[in-house]
Amino acid sequence: MGKIYPGYDQEQEAQRENSSPAVAAKPLDPRGRVSLVIPARNEELCITEVIEKSLPFCDEIVVVDGHSVDRTVEIAESFGVRVVKDNKRGKGDAIRVGAMAVSHEIVVFMDADGSHDPADIPRLTEPILAGRADLVVGSRATGGSDELHGDIDKLFRMVGCDIILIGINMRWKQNLTESQNGFRAIRTEAIRSLNLKENITTIEQEMMMKCLKRGYRVTEVPSHEYSRKYGKSSIKLHKVWFRYIYSFIKYLI
Repeated sequence: MGKIYPGYDQEQEAQRENSSPAVAAKPLDPRGRVSLVIPARNEELCITEVIEKSLPFCDEIVVVDGHSVDRTVEIAESFGVRVVKDNKRGKGDAIRVGAMAVSHEIVVFMDADGSHDPADIPRLTEPILAGRADLVVGSRATGGSDELHGDIDKLFRMVGCDIILIGINMRWKQNLTESQNGFRAIRTEAIRSLNLKENITTIEQEMMMKCLKRGYRVTEVPSHEYSRKYGKSSIKLHKVWFRYIYSFIKYLI
């Protein structure tokens, strides 16, 4: 079974949140190696396809298991990929655990539900390898999404994302079109310096805001978001919307 890796909140403070801006890192070797982290919980129906399609585009896959009760771990281990367990605190916890577990200088995060296309991984990592960026987010605004339109919940989700994005752009004088998509690439040394705290999907906006606050270079590339192939999302917007607003205000200052 997968090894349990502690999250950042169980480590000593790596750096203070208000530390001086980060110094731009040197370009990586264009042959730089890429680790892929896939947080997964009860995704036995999708995990085979996600791993198979990802293998050609990365040098290491780490599946962070959220203590699944189905065959997710068994299937992942059958591919010979690393499986580690999170601390039962949510996707944000899984991302911290995955960042600690990887071996290579670039880490890509991708959902386990089939909503992201692994063929976009080289597009995400290219700006980092070229020395132009430290964090690259897959933009659904420019790549399209099957999940942002069609009902009231999706409308509220889209409006909320845009409000937060506008605040981020105004605060740090950016022109970004996406802040929430979990499909992203980042320098491993950068994410390990951020002292991320959020335990749910709010970690995505926290990651971007802390990168901008510390002077890391943030950019985006088009990436299409597909509807999940099996099951339904476990995110209930009416239960977590306040956390998005709270964390946005907290990290904006």
